[in-house]
Amino acid sequence: MPKRVLTGVIVSDKTDKTVVVNVERKVKHPLYGKIIRRSKKYHAHDEANEYKAGETVRIEETAPMSKLKTWKVVERVNTHATPERVDVDAAA
Repeated sequence: MPKRVLTGVIVSDKTDKTVVVNVERKVKHPLYGKIIRRSKKYHAHDEANEYKAGETVRIEETAPMSKLKTWKVVERVNTHATPERVDVDAAA
């Protein structure tokens, strides 16, 4: 069975080798049909302490490492790619 992979934003990196990732999903309300946001926090393993709060990361399910940690950070997701610089004088 393949491991589950989720994408979320790191909300805390204060603990050693652990980050807290907030994963948000959108679901349809069963009665009214409105799309509502649901979020859940996952504790993920970060071996090198390289990920910081505010970064978007991809996490993967693993065997339990502690009471709360059953996920590990796989990679950083580049959601805020810097746009190409446009020189205003050259464009005019």
